Amino acid sequence: LVDFAKQLVQKAFGSGLFMFADADLKFDQPQVEVVFDRDKLRSQGVDLSQAGRDLSTLLGGDYVNRFSVQGRSYKVIPQIKRSGRLTPDQLKDIYVTGAENKLVPLSTFATLRTTTEPRELKRFQQLNAVRIQGVIPPPVSLDTALRMLEDEARRILPSGQGFTIDYAGESRQLRTEGGNFLGTFALSAILIYLVLAAQFESFRDPFIILVGSVPLALSGALLFSFLGLTTLNIYSQIGLITLVGLVSKNGILIVEFANKLQEQGSDKIRAVIEAASTRLRPILMTTAATVMGHFPLVFAHGPGAGARNSIGMMLVTGMIIGSAFTLFIVPSIYVLVARTHKAAAPVAVSRTDMDEPDFVEVPA
Repeated sequence: LVDFAKQLVQKAFGSGLFMFADADLKFDQPQVEVVFDRDKLRSQGVDLSQAGRDLSTLLGGDYVNRFSVQGRSYKVIPQIKRSGRLTPDQLKDIYVTGAENKLVPLSTFATLRTTTEPRELKRFQQLNAVRIQGVIPPPVSLDTALRMLEDEARRILPSGQGFTIDYAGESRQLRTEGGNFLGTFALSAILIYLVLAAQFESFRDPFIILVGSVPLALSGALLFSFLGLTTLNIYSQIGLITLVGLVSKNGILIVEFANKLQEQGSDKIRAVIEAASTRLRPILMTTAATVMGHFPLVFAHGPGAGARNSIGMMLVTGMIIGSAFTLFIVPSIYVLVARTHKAAAPVAVSRTDMDEPDFVEVPA
């Protein structure tokens, strides 16, 4: 497992997508094992369990009791002095209990074996695991870096031996939730469309609002992601979904006012031109308020700044570009798609048709 992790780290450095990469499992802890020769133990009359207990007492550092001096309690820890156990070779000078409680040198029946072990064994999902961590430069997206690691891991790890790939932290969020972005985005668009259809009592007006504002706003937000100012991660995806609802309000203002002008007798072209010019100030004011409210997220720094930068960049750039094009695209689509709203004809009521009140004579 360690060899596979080292190969993957080397591939990460060789790809040029990582500024730093490393694995958390390292065999850098020296360890000395005391190996008993059972034949020599029997020949010298040394009990194996007694020798193990003696070594545990002399080197383990466990306390066996407490004693009190001047009202304070202290632990009793039987152990060889530090100067007598600084090097592995000094272990050969230790004596253990032999036959008839005689002291026997450890070197007469034991040898020392030096090995290198990891400081700790990592586990993930109750399985032995090696975690590979890395730092990517700003132009590289997290999805690109993960895709490279996944491709290299499939080539390095042998199939059919139980090796699996899992994720933690932001990478886990991207892989578990990022794959559902298209479904979530489509569901949010459908929900907004149905709500607008119920509000306008029409299926054409919500289509005009969404088609005239949402695609351009999303394109403007994603443009800065492609230019390398931000990455397409789970936080920027949340910003894109939020952007759909924010940018739709500009089209709502124009379409709703244009319908009212048509009902008052204006034709379709004149109504939508007047609606766009009349609603220009409210659109600019709401857009400016939204942009200024999210602008601090763009320049945020410190812990968690990457998430805030991604959301702020998507909302700010999407609102600016989407609002600018909404004033031109929505009226054009409105002229082509919207139905004509006819003014309500006045109802003439003659005086002869009015019911005259009935009078009842009351005798005096």
